[in-house]
Amino acid sequence: MTSIASLTLEVTDPTAAKDFYCTAFGLDPELNLRASDAPTTGFRGFTLSLTVSRPATVDGFAEAALAAGATSLKPVKKSIWGYGGVVQAPDGTIWKIATSAKKDAGPDDRKIDDIVLLLGVSDMAESKKFYVGHGLTVAKSFGSKYVEFASEAGAVKLALYGRRALAKDAGVHPDGTGSHRIVIDSDAGPFTDPDGFTWG
Repeated sequence: MTSIASLTLEVTDPTAAKDFYCTAFGLDPELNLRASDAPTTGFRGFTLSLTVSRPATVDGFAEAALAAGATSLKPVKKSIWGYGGVVQAPDGTIWKIATSAKKDAGPDDRKIDDIVLLLGVSDMAESKKFYVGHGLTVAKSFGSKYVEFASEAGAVKLALYGRRALAKDAGVHPDGTGSHRIVIDSDAGPFTDPDGFTWG
């Protein structure tokens, strides 16, 4: 099965970014960081999500991120889908922290159940076909709205969402230009997808 081993974020200051991600989320092996001054403005076309099991853990990660220098894009709150919020890291990467649970079953355990990479795509049918052609297996599909691919345990999950819908979910304007500032590390081999996302 094709899977995502890790992600490489291209950042202006790798040392500062490493300090942020270790402090805020405890992420280290899942994220690689490398220096880049590639021009980028506005929405970069993707978000990363941390899914957790309880609201207290959402609160814990969100508070740690804000204390470490993140900006709140959507305050943590209950919704029809569960409980969550959105922050933007100092390097510009957008992170959603969420759980499907609405009531706490215990204290903050600092445990991440899944890391999900959501790519904002311009043509869902074309992107879905492209990824299936590169060895990914569809796990869930909701027409032109959303596609999620199967992943091995412990791997980063990949999902596709319409670009405008993803930007709205993140609380930002959908416009953006320049580098995505992310490279997807996988056993699928090097390629660039229809929306310009690079796989290494």
